Amino acid sequence: MHKLLYRVFMHDIRVALRRQSDVVAVFFFFIIATSLFPLGTGVDQKLLMAMAPSVLWVMALLSCMLSLPRMFSNDYANGALEQIVLSNQPTILLILMKIFAHWVLSGLPLVLIAPVIGLQFNLNTDALIVLAESLMIGTLALSLIGSIGAALTLGLRGAGILIAILVLPLYIPVLVFGAGAVGAIAIGMSSNGAFSLLGAVLAIALVVAPV
Repeated sequence: MHKLLYRVFMHDIRVALRRQSDVVAVFFFFIIATSLFPLGTGVDQKLLMAMAPSVLWVMALLSCMLSLPRMFSNDYANGALEQIVLSNQPTILLILMKIFAHWVLSGLPLVLIAPVIGLQFNLNTDALIVLAESLMIGTLALSLIGSIGAALTLGLRGAGILIAILVLPLYIPVLVFGAGAVGAIAIGMSSNGAFSLLGAVLAIALVVAPV
């Protein structure tokens, strides 16, 4: 079973890397979009610090959403999804592995680059650490929630718009708690409450999304 899950994971990674432009586009969209705000705001460091949690989290959310239409589309087109459903293997675990592969390619790069981007917003070290930690939990939750929209819109025209309509309302708790964690630590308060709620959202998504 472990070998099968590994093969599913590596298959999705290889397929995505054949279309490197899709992976790179998400990564550079996040970098460019977040970097525009410090350039447009100027030298007001207090304003940059105040807007940093919301800006970074909204852009991370939009970046993750860009790749959702391709989460299952290739496997749907070549019949691989049908084979997964018809196989005797646990479908939920196989789907979870595909979602994890999507997160590795779309969410994990954002987690790694976000602290560097956060320096432009004059965030302190503690805030940068919390930013990375909250994005690690939050982007995984975004991929899980987004998989629901990606699955419901398979084969439909304009899937990207439909996915946005379906998942954006569900993304709101992740955005609120993720940005709240960073904002709290940036002003010297505890982020434990926001992290607990963010973890709860991830746990619920982990149970509901693959079903």
